[in-house]
Amino acid sequence: MSKPTADWERVGDRFYRKTQLYTSVFDPDLELENYVVTGAPYSGAVALYRDEGKIYAYRGTQAAKFTIDIHSCAGKLIRQISWDKGRIKALGWSDDERLLVVTDDGTVRSYADLQGDFTPFSLGHGAEQHGVQGCKFWSTGFVALLGDNSIVAVTRYDEPRPQLLASAPAGEVMSWTVIPPEHTSSRSVEVLLAIGKTVYVIDAAECEDRGLEAGPFRHISVSPNGKFIALYTEDSKVWVISSDFQDRLSEYESKVKTPPKDLQWCGNNAVVLAWEDELHLIGPNGAASKFYYDSFMHLLPDIDGIRVLTGDTCDFLQKVPDPTEEVFRLGSTSPASVLLDALQQLEKKSPKADDDIQLIKANLDEAIDVCVSAAGQEYSIHWQKQLLKAASFGKSVLDLYNSDDFVHMTEALRVLNAVRFYEVGLPLSHDQYIRLTPERLMQRLVNRKEYLLALKVSEYLHLPVDRIYVHWARQKVRSSSTDEDGICREIIRKLDGKRGISFEEIARAAFDEGRGKLATELLEHEPRAGKQVPLLLSVGEESIALDKAIESGDTDLVFYVLLNLKKKIPLSSFFRTINTRPVATAIVESSAIDQDRELLKDLYYQDDRRIDGSNLLLSEALAAPDMTAATDKLKMAAKLLRDSKEFAPQVAALEDAQKLLRFQEVFEKDLTERFVGLSVNETMSKLIKMGNMKRAQKVQTEFKVPDKTYWWVRLRALVSRRDWRELEELSKGRKSPIGWEPFYNEILGAGNTKIASLYIPKCTTLTVGERIEMWVKCGMVTKAGEEALKAKDRGALEELRKQASGNAQLDIDRMIAQLQKGR
Repeated sequence: MSKPTADWERVGDRFYRKTQLYTSVFDPDLELENYVVTGAPYSGAVALYRDEGKIYAYRGTQAAKFTIDIHSCAGKLIRQISWDKGRIKALGWSDDERLLVVTDDGTVRSYADLQGDFTPFSLGHGAEQHGVQGCKFWSTGFVALLGDNSIVAVTRYDEPRPQLLASAPAGEVMSWTVIPPEHTSSRSVEVLLAIGKTVYVIDAAECEDRGLEAGPFRHISVSPNGKFIALYTEDSKVWVISSDFQDRLSEYESKVKTPPKDLQWCGNNAVVLAWEDELHLIGPNGAASKFYYDSFMHLLPDIDGIRVLTGDTCDFLQKVPDPTEEVFRLGSTSPASVLLDALQQLEKKSPKADDDIQLIKANLDEAIDVCVSAAGQEYSIHWQKQLLKAASFGKSVLDLYNSDDFVHMTEALRVLNAVRFYEVGLPLSHDQYIRLTPERLMQRLVNRKEYLLALKVSEYLHLPVDRIYVHWARQKVRSSSTDEDGICREIIRKLDGKRGISFEEIARAAFDEGRGKLATELLEHEPRAGKQVPLLLSVGEESIALDKAIESGDTDLVFYVLLNLKKKIPLSSFFRTINTRPVATAIVESSAIDQDRELLKDLYYQDDRRIDGSNLLLSEALAAPDMTAATDKLKMAAKLLRDSKEFAPQVAALEDAQKLLRFQEVFEKDLTERFVGLSVNETMSKLIKMGNMKRAQKVQTEFKVPDKTYWWVRLRALVSRRDWRELEELSKGRKSPIGWEPFYNEILGAGNTKIASLYIPKCTTLTVGERIEMWVKCGMVTKAGEEALKAKDRGALEELRKQASGNAQLDIDRMIAQLQKGR
């Protein structure tokens, strides 16, 4: 096995390596030089589109069809998107492998999940008029340069809101780039435009001239960490300066008269110049190394290096990681290098292995850590194993060592080796894997329909698998030509019993494909009613949606379904639907009573609920603003009930209500007092209080108010108006339908003991003791004594004597003596 240093190149005081990831990438007839090529971050997919500005050989009808071809880094075709919607000016990728296609009129299509479905939006701000000249992308957004040097920024793809940045100066833009928001002090994107001999920095608020004099600059590029800027001058020089334009860090002269076709950063510490088949790698302090290829190449930059893509190979060019250099550098005496040598001696069964261990015993834990880190940086499985074996050997010597990093690295390498396989084509470095995260890597696998691998890796890393199953089922629904019943059975068989499965998402995919029946069948297996119901409404299964909402017990959900039902179907059908569902009917009633009384009337009429309908009209009559409206409502309420003998009492009551309104209207006119809204009893009471006794008696007669009721109303009204004279006259009467005790109680409660006492002798149905108590309450102890004397109740007299004072006590004593004398 060749040493890892075989492909190292020294550039100044640093080492760089070019790792061949894949061979035989594209068809030899592809003519890669005629294509625009852009790669997704983290070794993601590669999009190719034929450059319309270049002449190419006509090869039949196939060549006339324009497509965007999405490949893996190994050249495997993942997706082919047909294109006939205008001239493409830019292709770009987001961090989540979303493909952005921008046309010259400012139309943008966002393709998620490497599929043909897209979300369109427009840049606006004059893009259609002036045309798009080019775009620069970063992880979450992009900037478009228009023909009039206007700059439009889109900072989010989920909610694209194109924003016009500050105005740029006029003049030809020789080159330009962007500094992403996460690397700027303002936290907003900054655009660098090379115009004339200088560079302008533009953000949302201002345009600033950086005052350079060495332009024009043919290329400009910003390092991944946003700290450095590389510029290619007209006289074939490369400048590397700080991003604040304060320090010039290095300079390199290419000595090539032809300007390079591309300039990109290789990580954060080297710049790559690329011509058709020649590549210059420029390190710190202007040191450089050259690489040559047999065919046209494209540069695909990444966070820790750069992919070099040709028709035949895919290479990864990067600075040799520090752990790797520490272990493998020629002549290295680092503990990690000695530990690897110890392993090799052990495999030879040489006693020198123990000497090596003893030599680094004090730094053995450090050596283990470096070997583990170096293993993660290797693409060669052989050297991964050797480094991990060395780390394991070192662990066996130590008494105490935390093996977590070792275990995590072993897991990560198993995953990385699986996804780097050419049939998958994701050549992630360990640093990219950490930045991408395992969860997002699983999303990339399912986007490539590598479901089995995604499941195995997820189970190995203890990640949830529900999204994988759902994605598989959605694709099954979209692409399968099997009949709908067969598709449903297969999906249910595969997903039955799996936790966290969202059948609603699968059903929605079926609905989007025009498979309504399949969507309905799949929704039967969705346990969450809140997810089922909206889609059931969309597919036209309103009755099922209503039943599911009722079963859930969520009244808000039921109300949501009812609102949708009312909008979509005729009112008669709506009522028929809810009449067999008491819960739905109750919700309609409770909401309509405050919001839509006409709907409630229609419901009662449709369901022949005459009493409820008349009660509703009666309540409206009570709330009516004028007499005419109230009378009309009452007539309508009576009309509803008149056809049935069953409701004769209710009809009579409603007719009485109409008659009462007429009486009250007359009273209001004659007496200028408010009567409407009062009951019969309240009307009589008010008339009595006003002294209109005859009118009150007329109301009693007209409405056949019982004498007892009338006398109670009359008594309370007289007491309320403190009409003691009338009450005194009443005490002279012989009969009272309600008896005389109520008079005593009501008048006494009003505080008039004198008038109240007039009614005590008339309470002949009460016991002596009760009458005695009544006299006492009126403060007439002597009268109470007379009552006791008449009854010859000595005990009552003795009790009264205790309560009496002054003359009253003498009277009680006299009564007691009289009672004793009579014995």
